[in-house]
This record gives sequence, structure tokens and C-alpha cells, in this order.
Amino acid sequence: MLNECRQALRITTEAYDGELCSLMDAGARDLTIAGVKIPGTVAFQLVTTTVGTATTSYYQDDSTLTDALVMRAIFTYTRMHFGSPDDYDRLKEGYNVQKVQLMHATGYTDYGEDPEPEPEGDGEEDPDEGGDG
Repeated sequence: MLNECRQALRITTEAYDGELCSLMDAGARDLTIAGVKIPGTVAFQLVTTTVGTATTSYYQDDSTLTDALVMRAIFTYTRMHFGSPDDYDRLKEGYNVQKVQLMHATGYTDYGEDPEPEPEGDGEEDPDEGGDG
């Protein structure tokens, strides 16, 4: 997911990976707060290795999210908050439209789904059935 985000934002360096990972996580959480189910995980781990005196760090992408609509909304959120974009208002409006569409789309929320059926009866025994009498 990190590579796809870099590509979507036209970023060719790994220098901003920490910020991108943080923003993608925030975008996923924003969608979750709005009631959108994220079909997978958005997870990144900072890996640091040391060989001799040289230390190397990189972000390992442990994400399992593959849903294109959710990913696109997260990438829009990331682009909107990355740096100071000149088109912030347009990006914010676009992200809000994407979020609302996901909030109303079948399969992306728990809203409108049938709840578990209630067991029949009120839990008390019927005096006419069974019992000692």
C-alpha cells in the first residue's frame, strides 16, 4: 500500500515514508470513525538494522487492504494533509465525497444490515407447556 501511495502522490523517494504511513493510518481511522468498514488492515512497522556503525531504517508495509475505493479515499486524505497543497480545498471536498459514498454504499458499513434475529419467546416458560404440572 505504501508503494501505491507514493505512486498516487507522484513521490519517487522513500524520504517521506514516515509521514505517509502516519497519514494513511489517520485516513483509515477517519473512515472508521465515520462508520466505514476497512476490509483489511492498514499497518506499517519501522524496521531498523545496524551493521557495524551504519544504521538503516525503512518502513515495512504489513497492510492487507486491497479494496480500490477505500485505498483511493485514504490516498486522497493523505495527499490533502501531505505538506501544504495548493488544491487543499478541492482535495478536502473530493475526500468528503468519497467518504460519504462509502458511508452509503452496501457492504462498506454495518448500517442497514439486518441485526441478528431475536430468539422467539420472552425467555420465560409457558405454563401450558411441559413442566411438572
